[in-house]
Amino acid sequence: MARQSIHNRRAGRGSSGGGASWISYSDMMAALLLIFVLILAYSLYQYFTMLETKTAELEEQQSLLLSQQLLLDDKEEELGRLQISLNSKQEELDEANARLLTREELLALLQAQLDEKELALEDAGKKLEEQQLALARQARRIDSLVGVRSSIIKDLSASLTKADLKANVDENGSIVLDSAVFFETGKFEIREEGKALLDRFIPVYLDVLLRDEYADYLGEIIIEGHTDSTGSYDNNLKLSQERALQVALYVLNMPGLTGQQKTLLQQILTATGKSWAGLIYDEDGRENAEASRRVEFKFSLKDSDMIEEMQRILEDHDLDQSGAD
Repeated sequence: MARQSIHNRRAGRGSSGGGASWISYSDMMAALLLIFVLILAYSLYQYFTMLETKTAELEEQQSLLLSQQLLLDDKEEELGRLQISLNSKQEELDEANARLLTREELLALLQAQLDEKELALEDAGKKLEEQQLALARQARRIDSLVGVRSSIIKDLSASLTKADLKANVDENGSIVLDSAVFFETGKFEIREEGKALLDRFIPVYLDVLLRDEYADYLGEIIIEGHTDSTGSYDNNLKLSQERALQVALYVLNMPGLTGQQKTLLQQILTATGKSWAGLIYDEDGRENAEASRRVEFKFSLKDSDMIEEMQRILEDHDLDQSGAD
């Protein structure tokens, strides 16, 4: 009992003092709670404000991202078009490269043909130079032969005049002797008068033609017999040939010839009959029968081979020129 009384008293004392303490504590807690609520409310406000800001920013970012995505889609679409265009250009480039390769091959072929043409042209140029040199040599040879022929004609004229022989030397070197002096009409035996003329003429003639300076150029001595147009051509051909032959034989057997001269004459002396192929006419166009009956002494130089060679060179040159064209 006593203990209970003490306890109650303590409790009574504690109740009156403890109530005031409790009120202060409650106020403090209420204040703290209010502060907490305010802080929480402010925090919530800050959070929602920040949330709204972030949401707005996120929406803006999403909008920007959408715009970027649309732009990217456009770029991808444009890139696709560009890729298609690039593929097309690549195909065109491949075709162009193929054509270029074909052109290069064609160009290479044309270049090869051009090289062949240049080689052919060089060969033709060399051949042309060779031909020109050959022609120049032949031209000098012709000039030399022309000069020799002129010298022989000049010397023959001078020697015949000096020997008082009335025989003209024409521009070709031909000397005409009257057939009536040598033969009777229709005959081919040489008359004594003709032999006497030959005895005077032949030494002078051969003395000029067989000179050392002319010997290398002399190709042939020709004795030609000619008739007038009386009688048939065949009979006149036989007669003219016989007359030319008789004169040639008389020349070959002349006693004044040296062995060397006779040997040379046997190599170069020829006789031929022309029948009436070389008739001579007067100014009025009528046949001069007396002039047509004649014996001609002619000479030729060693130029036939040279002339044939020149013709061959000219023909080869013409063929080469036509081939080059």
